[in-house]
Amino acid sequence: MLNNDPRLNRRHFMKHMAGGAAMTLGGAEFLSNLQAAAPAMKKQGKHFIMLYMGGGPTHMDLWTIKTGSDNKGSFDPLKTSAPGVEISDAMPKVAAQFKNLIKIESFNSQEGDHGRGRFRLTHAFPPSTLGVNIPSVNAIISHFCGNPENPLLSVTVGGGGGEAGFLGNAYSAFSVQNPGTVPENIAMPQMGDERTSTARGERRKGLLNVLENNFKSFTAPHLTKADERKAYSDAAQQHSELVGKALDISLKGGKKMFEFDAKDNDLLQKSYGNNGFGRGCLLARKLVESGVSVVEVNLGGWDMHGNIKDGVTRNGTGVLDPGMGSLVEDLVQRGLWKDTVLLWCGDFGRTPRINQNAGRDHWGVGWTVVLGGGGLKGGQSYGSTDSNGMSIKDKPVSVSQLYSTIYTALGINLGDRNLDLHDNIGRRFYIAGEKENAAPIKELL
Repeated sequence: MLNNDPRLNRRHFMKHMAGGAAMTLGGAEFLSNLQAAAPAMKKQGKHFIMLYMGGGPTHMDLWTIKTGSDNKGSFDPLKTSAPGVEISDAMPKVAAQFKNLIKIESFNSQEGDHGRGRFRLTHAFPPSTLGVNIPSVNAIISHFCGNPENPLLSVTVGGGGGEAGFLGNAYSAFSVQNPGTVPENIAMPQMGDERTSTARGERRKGLLNVLENNFKSFTAPHLTKADERKAYSDAAQQHSELVGKALDISLKGGKKMFEFDAKDNDLLQKSYGNNGFGRGCLLARKLVESGVSVVEVNLGGWDMHGNIKDGVTRNGTGVLDPGMGSLVEDLVQRGLWKDTVLLWCGDFGRTPRINQNAGRDHWGVGWTVVLGGGGLKGGQSYGSTDSNGMSIKDKPVSVSQLYSTIYTALGINLGDRNLDLHDNIGRRFYIAGEKENAAPIKELL
């Protein structure tokens, strides 16, 4: 048997597998990427949580109240736990935690389209016109900060996303649609007691690896052109990574990460809110405690072109505020805040002017995002817009600057050229944009 024969111990087996992978035309590139990533992959213990608001949240009614302006909505400013910082009275629980948070009021994402807006906020770049498979920021952070011993590096809750692009399926996000419910087929089938089931599962994984390796190395000899062979071997590698990741989750007890006990259910009722977003925020905390590097929790329903007061009361005060406020409070109390960066954002902001339907429309220039944790200097407001919210008045912040700041807070050295990636067409890939446009915000670090 594989794990009893001394000639086939784990070290020998992994050496065999690496040698086989190198025989494929894509194998050399794959091993090269792993070697290049080695210095970065030693970074452990850092986490990133994104609270993503699908549809474009209304910053003018949540974070930036323009008192005395015709553009002011139905909500009033509320003092927070951060001296001199106010947000909307629609968000009282988050206001109590704002000594730990930062609002950037001068954010310029340059996008007013839902698809492009989401792509830019979740990838740090607009969609490529050159065929580059740009990884999501979730995959980038998983690549640099993830613990390779953890079966789960990245999880998305209540939405898609987290695609790994040219980094490969090993860094793709695991999608959870119903937080609080253990995903189907995540546990190994019962093949005896727990110890026996695990041992048999490991042996099956080893045999599957041999089959996968032989498939990549020796099948399809009719493909003689170099580009055809590379496309074939890359596709096989992607499949192998995806299957291997699924098996690792099953073998290393991934089920336990997703289970809610009686204490969790009590927290939902009393604090987070027993709804999809509240459960997602609680799951995010549990996953971070389990060593997951990246968690994205999605809350839709922000495309409020009409009747925005009711929408914010329902989606903001009723759902976002308890979930986000409880998550920050929980992370701080459990000592996780210093190593976890949290970002609140969405497709874009909403127009300062209220339209004829008592709603707000798409707005990409001069809106608000919120972040904190990871050693960032919380309890402040950065940048500003004019008295009506129509233009950026002070300290504009780009998407590149935002993510440069986040990456730096996570311990990723943007100036270390040894850590640079190369995209699928062979070019150097700066993870937050070209160097001169991607300086972190020093006042926040």
